Amino acid sequence: MRAHGRSGLRLREPELEQWRNGQPPGLDNPLGARALYIHQGNRDTLYRIHGTGEAWTIGKAVSSGCVRLLHQDVIHLAKQVRPGSAIVVI
Repeated sequence: MRAHGRSGLRLREPELEQWRNGQPPGLDNPLGARALYIHQGNRDTLYRIHGTGEAWTIGKAVSSGCVRLLHQDVIHLAKQVRPGSAIVVI
């Protein structure tokens, strides 16, 4: 799993620079237990569907445009989704 590639996030949270080339999944990872990278064609949109242990943040505009799920939900989703699957975020 890679930390967000957005330079804006790294500017807001410079301590994340150490993870520029990736960070293992887990409770200390800002992307949580799993992260699904959203691409449009062959281009990384820099948006993710990822886990969080902060349940009160789900459904709120608190991240850099990502969709947050509870850790157990994103783990389940990651097992079900195949690369190249279409997604719709409502």
